[in-house]
Amino acid sequence: MTDELLTISAFARQVGLTPSALRFYDDCGLLRPASVDEQNGYRYYAPSQEPRAALLRDLREIDLPLAEVRVVLDEGAAEGVAVVQAHLKTVEGKAEAARRATARILASLPAVPYECAVTLGGAELASAIRQVAAAASESDEIPALACVFLELGEDEVAVVATDRYRLSVRKLQPLGFAGYPRNLLVRASELTALAKWVGAAVEVRLETGPGGTALVVDGESRVVPVVDEEFPAYQSILDGLTPPACRVVVDRQQFLAVLTGETVALDIDSGKVTVTAVEPVGYARGELLGVLEGIGSGAVQLGFSASLLAAALSVSVGPDVLLELSAVDRPVVVRSADQGTFTTLVMPTRLDG
Repeated sequence: MTDELLTISAFARQVGLTPSALRFYDDCGLLRPASVDEQNGYRYYAPSQEPRAALLRDLREIDLPLAEVRVVLDEGAAEGVAVVQAHLKTVEGKAEAARRATARILASLPAVPYECAVTLGGAELASAIRQVAAAASESDEIPALACVFLELGEDEVAVVATDRYRLSVRKLQPLGFAGYPRNLLVRASELTALAKWVGAAVEVRLETGPGGTALVVDGESRVVPVVDEEFPAYQSILDGLTPPACRVVVDRQQFLAVLTGETVALDIDSGKVTVTAVEPVGYARGELLGVLEGIGSGAVQLGFSASLLAAALSVSVGPDVLLELSAVDRPVVVRSADQGTFTTLVMPTRLDG
């Protein structure tokens, strides 16, 4: 019978495992040999065992615990898929946490020769500054909220601001990157003052290191003061968004035109948006401000600060705007149909007092 089987060494080469690993999986009961010579204890494997061995190899490659490996191998496809997908989410979460911790550690070690330089399109960066800085707080009560957060990475640069009622995020594609990822916090007023100068340039280079931070255009350098504060974990807010109960695309300018008064109620049903005024005291329903015909699905009724929602719409781009709405205690996502890299979150207002 052993003439039709493979030795442990031959089988190990065939499936990309080591003989010691095969012995271990035999001891664990995950991959038993097809035959064991009673006289010398040599293990032999059948060619039909190769698919199981290859799957076992791949599962261990992603560091799946042995108890979960057993589920994937022995308890059916549905159970196996669920285990692998759950493991992937865990691994991705740990990787993200490690990346953020690494950035914090590097940023806290000024003695280390730490340098980062990112090249961006001038007009694109200026546009991002204007869009995002509008969401920063006008008060210095919480210094970080009066700032714009810059998350500098090789593949992406995030420009973020929030005043706790609104959160704006713009993602930019770097034209060049050198050094290590770095996070910076800069006062919104400081960046806004530089936007016109930046926008006139084809390219702008943002350099940061132990000597400070600066924007460089055609050899001219302007200092960018960095604020030493903790910015809210904006990515966890985005990751925690619940699936919307309602989506609607409407004309942006028509929507802006009906956002008058202090508070408005939006009654959305299958793409039609009815906007009514709400009295400041007691939240009594007031006069009809307008009915917008849009494209969408789902139904929901929410209240908003008219000025807050109008501000979010004003910095969007293009003729249309997409709203994703869930509930009164969940932020509404405002997306530009013509600029998918820009997203604003706006908190609703209760209509029941």
